[in-house]
Amino acid sequence: MSAPTPASATVPAPAAAAGERVLCAMSGGVDSSVTAALLKDQGYQVVGAMMRFWPDDKRTDTFDSCCSPDAAYEARRVAEQVGVPFYLLDYREQFQRHIVGPFIDEYSKGRTPNPCVNCNTKVKFDELVKKAKMLGCRYVATGHYVKRVENARGEVEFHRGDDPRKDQTYFLWGTPRDALPYILFPVGELEKPQVRQIAEERGLLTAQKPESQNICFVPGKVQDFVAEHIPQAQGFIREISSGEVVGEHLGTQFYTLGQKKGLGLYQSHRVRHVVHLAPDTNTVWVGDYDDCLWTGLKAQSANYLIDLTELPGELEVQVRYRTAPVKARVIRADESGFELAFQDPQFAVAPGQSAVLYAGPRLLGGGLIEDHVPALPEPKAPPKKRPAVLLS
Repeated sequence: MSAPTPASATVPAPAAAAGERVLCAMSGGVDSSVTAALLKDQGYQVVGAMMRFWPDDKRTDTFDSCCSPDAAYEARRVAEQVGVPFYLLDYREQFQRHIVGPFIDEYSKGRTPNPCVNCNTKVKFDELVKKAKMLGCRYVATGHYVKRVENARGEVEFHRGDDPRKDQTYFLWGTPRDALPYILFPVGELEKPQVRQIAEERGLLTAQKPESQNICFVPGKVQDFVAEHIPQAQGFIREISSGEVVGEHLGTQFYTLGQKKGLGLYQSHRVRHVVHLAPDTNTVWVGDYDDCLWTGLKAQSANYLIDLTELPGELEVQVRYRTAPVKARVIRADESGFELAFQDPQFAVAPGQSAVLYAGPRLLGGGLIEDHVPALPEPKAPPKKRPAVLLS
């Protein structure tokens, strides 16, 4: 880890950009607080703003997240400390339409969505960029751990942040390419301890604020939230190799690919993984570990941050936020989607999640993983009498 950056240090601003007006997205967390402070140091005319997502009837037990009324109060206080104006922008309708609604819909289809990707794509770097222009701001800035790099042709690229534990490029693959020149990431070249130290030295009240770990609109467990919005429907769990019924469930929406705990199998000692979810027949298919291995993937709703002609034939793809990228070969790539072959098989690649493309540290784009339907056996009739449950 590099030496901490003192409070007086700044991250270099884009050439000839100092003095420009910038809309700084403030969440009430330490990263966006330091972002606002650094931007002001760099000579920008900073306007702080928080996007209001929570509805008036939101349950109080979700108000500890980054998108809560308390967070808005803290963001406003930090803006006062930094000495910049602050606005609370109403994005409740857009958030419900682009984030919450699709989140529930995807689970009903047996897919595993990533709402943070949608939020950054459809709201923060689409709606917010539009709002910035309306307010006379040239740039939008956020506290993401992403590096903004200008290449030899003067084009803006997004690269992985310098803190490998905090890199957030995975969530930004859907950013409109024409918006890249107008987005700033002042903390992208810092590590988290440095950011906290800067906040401490400046006396920012968010310096030691814990990070939000949950989905901002989900109180408690995702399964409980899904249960409130998608009715339970009893169905069978079937073995992928034989079609035999090996258990029962209350809805495919409560399962994820690769899952092996809490399956509700008749013979609970058997180690099985969820291989495929079929909401159309209300069936959960299970099998061995090897049945969950994917040799490649197909993705739809693609977005590229480079010209398609520049897409390398071999690249790296990351299929989950907390996993390392893996090498893959491009089989097909067009404006609608792409198909990849993994160098090594990957376990339980989940439909609905993002396949994010990289060339080294550079973010190239990404897409939403399509369902990978295995060869399914002919379903066999369920047993007339439920077998006794065997204890492991």
